[in-house]
Amino acid sequence: MAKESSFDIVSKVDMSEVSNAIQIAKKEIQNRYDFKGSKSDITLDKEELVLVSDDEYKLEQLKDVLISKMIKRSIPIKNLDYSKVEGASGGTVRQRAKLVQGIDKENAKIINMLIKNSGLKVKSQLQDDQIRVTAKSRDDLQQIIAAVRESKITVDVQFVNYR
Repeated sequence: MAKESSFDIVSKVDMSEVSNAIQIAKKEIQNRYDFKGSKSDITLDKEELVLVSDDEYKLEQLKDVLISKMIKRSIPIKNLDYSKVEGASGGTVRQRAKLVQGIDKENAKIINMLIKNSGLKVKSQLQDDQIRVTAKSRDDLQQIIAAVRESKITVDVQFVNYR
């Protein structure tokens, strides 16, 4: 009897890389001409980014700078959940962006339905905020990975513990 192979589907963000991306973005903001004299700032509060700027236009520019630095450091920007823009003190505007860690119930349901509808002999089970997928054939697992990558889920997923 063949041994079963498995892998986990997870959604994680490396917080040290996020911190590095923020530092690099802050340096660029200090050096850019269009941000001279601006009250623009990016801070990391636990698992939430706080972006502050003079107006909504500069806030969008600030987000563009941050996103470009995050992409260069391989941080999934799909895992950013932006709140609405709100007024802050000193005539500035603020926007919070929550860093989503783990697979929520809706995305887990989509992934499980995708696996069940694939027609392959594969089992999946939800474990807290990750999904364990097991099968006897490694080829079936590879097909599941390809199908999940093509699916329309709202978070970026990684495939770990492939055994």
